[in-house]
Amino acid sequence: MSATILVVDDEENARHYIDSFLTAQGYEVISAATLNEARQFLNTESADIVLLDVKLPDGWGPSLLEETAQLPAKPPIILITAYGDIDMAVDAMKNGAHDFLQKPVQFDQLQKTIKRAEEIVAMRKELAHLRQEHQHQDFIVGKSQKIKNLLNQAQRAASASVSLLITGETGTGKDRLAYIIRQIGPRANKPFIPVNCAAIQSTMLESELFGYEAGAFTGADKRKPGLMEIADEGILFLDEISAMPFEMQAKLLRVLEDRIIRRVGGTKEIKLDVQILTASNRDLPTMISENKFREDLYYRLKVVDLHLPSLRERKEDIPEFVGLFIRHYNAKLGLNINGVTPKAMEALISYNWPGNIRELRNDIERATLFCDDPLIDLAHLPSEILTPCIPVPG
Repeated sequence: MSATILVVDDEENARHYIDSFLTAQGYEVISAATLNEARQFLNTESADIVLLDVKLPDGWGPSLLEETAQLPAKPPIILITAYGDIDMAVDAMKNGAHDFLQKPVQFDQLQKTIKRAEEIVAMRKELAHLRQEHQHQDFIVGKSQKIKNLLNQAQRAASASVSLLITGETGTGKDRLAYIIRQIGPRANKPFIPVNCAAIQSTMLESELFGYEAGAFTGADKRKPGLMEIADEGILFLDEISAMPFEMQAKLLRVLEDRIIRRVGGTKEIKLDVQILTASNRDLPTMISENKFREDLYYRLKVVDLHLPSLRERKEDIPEFVGLFIRHYNAKLGLNINGVTPKAMEALISYNWPGNIRELRNDIERATLFCDDPLIDLAHLPSEILTPCIPVPG
């Protein structure tokens, strides 16, 4: 995704000189001749980077530093200074300017400082859109053969950066597996943008994924890049893909085929390099037979199909999960619980866990809260877990 750069300079030749170079490099360039024009643009649109002349007809360029500091996404500002303004430029950098260039601007220096500013922009965008940091990065643990085979497949798929479909019941850890795939693949240091398709209104999903231009619809008062743009060179994780509206599925298929998007209300084609990971707890082939999910999209998404087994299918892994969660809540709550009693472990293994790993984690958290002993016992577990262990009278 190319950055949008606002060039603020009252000299028309200088603006044209910089605009032509940046446009040839693939950037989207907006020009302003005064501080007022720059303010108007930043109030209605968004710029990733600002190139700002110091002396403008209607004011002092660096005054924009304080004003942009209040913006939700503060753009890095690169000052353009005349000879003799170096001391001023150094002071401006102390007040938040990203860098400064002397006139006449040299293209090699301009390119270097723009690249450094782009790195800052990419980092800020990722941090702004990442969900709360994943806890329990070892959520996908265990010694069962099923989980060993799954992680081996995940490793190969991650290395190839292909599209992935992760399936499994609710609570099996599909989002955690997606995060692990990011960590072990070549895009580990690139953006990872998770999107819950079921949590976004169907009418808003297109604008959230593709972005929109100012005026594209009521309330769109400034341009907004989509989550796909933000995930460029990284990973977009579409959770609950089965909730995506049928019409939107066709648009996603075109993106997967062409690797090109257009913002809502826009005409410019934006090329992307994004690995798409998807997850579903519903049976997509059944949805296809019911004309609720596109068959062509299904096969395009599942270049690799990773199925997470339910917890009842891998009960030999329950002791490892229990130990993992106890260690976590010991650290979080300042406790010193050493484990569980044999009877409690037997109850945990006997239970069928309809909510899978998520339910087990929640029940261990509850047990640690009410446990004042070194070991979690039957009395600390929820009643539904104990029911199968109660002897039948007779």
